[in-house]
Amino acid sequence: MSRYVFKLPDLGEGTVEAEIVGWRVKPGDVVAEDDVIVEVMTEKAAVELPAPVGGRVVSTTGTPGDMVPVGAELIVFETDAGTGTAADESAVTPGDGGAASQRGGAAGERGGAAGAHAASAARGAGAASARGVAAGSAASRANGATNGHAHNDRPGRVATSPAIRRRAHEAGVDLSQLSGSGPNGRILRQDFEAFVSSRSGPKLVRSRPAGHRAPTTEPATEEIKVIGVRRVIAQRMSEAKRNIPHFAYVEEFDVTELESLRCHLNSKLESGAPGLTYLPFIVSALVRVLRDFPQCNAQYDSERGVIIRHRSVHVGVATQTPEGLKVPVVRDAQSLSLWELAAQMRRVTEAARANKATREELSGSTITVTSLGKLGGIASTPIINAPEVSIIGINRAVERPMVYDGAIAIRRMMNLSSSFDHRFVDGHDAAAMIQALKERIEHPATIFID
Repeated sequence: MSRYVFKLPDLGEGTVEAEIVGWRVKPGDVVAEDDVIVEVMTEKAAVELPAPVGGRVVSTTGTPGDMVPVGAELIVFETDAGTGTAADESAVTPGDGGAASQRGGAAGERGGAAGAHAASAARGAGAASARGVAAGSAASRANGATNGHAHNDRPGRVATSPAIRRRAHEAGVDLSQLSGSGPNGRILRQDFEAFVSSRSGPKLVRSRPAGHRAPTTEPATEEIKVIGVRRVIAQRMSEAKRNIPHFAYVEEFDVTELESLRCHLNSKLESGAPGLTYLPFIVSALVRVLRDFPQCNAQYDSERGVIIRHRSVHVGVATQTPEGLKVPVVRDAQSLSLWELAAQMRRVTEAARANKATREELSGSTITVTSLGKLGGIASTPIINAPEVSIIGINRAVERPMVYDGAIAIRRMMNLSSSFDHRFVDGHDAAAMIQALKERIEHPATIFID
């Protein structure tokens, strides 16, 4: 037998350290090559690292929440003599390209190849960080952190997402027992939840005298360590609120005519086709309004002290996911039709919720929109998604009696809550931009006039 020391690989893009999110193995476990052993997170990526070799886990370094520098010892394996490096001194550092120790001979060459495989897999992982905005905006600039696959599903290995693998590990579920309903038998979230539900049979409920309260054995408090996506959200939101002087502006919109147009267009759809929400209409109007207000479609590079104004509008859509709030991006929204915009928004938000969004789909937004849907409330104060300088929050639409053409009438009303970086967007310009948006929304035919 010999020992193989696996060190944290270089995950790319200048990464110098990573946070341990969760171990999938423990000392004494026997793993096969390419089994996921640990999930780590950098400022820009959540990555599952595969085992570079097969063997028994001797020791692991660090607990969830700990930061580990690149090149530091992460896990030690005990391997067959011909499959690993000989003792600690000949272990490879995957971040160095998987070069084997000269003293490892043929066995060392194999260990080096395995280390290089792990580093390559980690660097190729599709992942992103989470970004946070209050009232529905996400935290972290990658933009938003989605768990990426560190390697492709292989023959004989259950196909599913990293999030489901983690939940299965925590619940003690053998994924090979499940039948997936996704493409090529991929296990989807609903498949996993249905299986877990089927395992919990009916529970016996004993009757108690009226007014009798059963004693509880649950602890009075619960401590939850802030790690992974939630840590990044907390960090980014704190930085944004601390560093950006927010100017909030709320305006009331009459969306009665827009609702009429929306219902008419939805009535023409084929049965089962997804209907239009308010969001694509509002974004379509927004991209046209921003032509006259380029200071609102911008990013601030604090390191260089430079404002970057964009001709293209890359719209971030704040999205609630099981892992936290993320901001998938619809690129070049100004070039999309209403239907194309609606389809792209559905695609990127669904990808974010399913942990399938790529790094490119979760980065590079120039302005963010956020909506709490039916929970939208009357008004909100969204936190700007740095380094952007503007964010638009959509509140709930409700019917109210209003004075319309000199008479009381029932109108559908909606508030838009916006925040601007007051260092670079003056209050007058912010208000003028929202008023221009209001003009188009209340006269929806103008949304489609360039």
